Amino acid sequence: MPAEARPLDELPERWSVILWRQEELERAGWPAALALDLAERTEVDLHEACELLHRGAPVELALEILL
Repeated sequence: MPAEARPLDELPERWSVILWRQEELERAGWPAALALDLAERTEVDLHEACELLHRGAPVELALEILL
């Protein structure tokens, strides 16, 4: 079965974590492409990234703060 067709619980743990982080970031309001980029960056604090948008920071400003 190709990797992209595997159920989430069969993906390598690293990718499961990245996909979970991406979902959380998207739920917080991050655009999908940026959410994936941020999800892959383990140095980015997920909670801070979500909180910045919840507090009303524009995406551009939140990116400057995080990166």
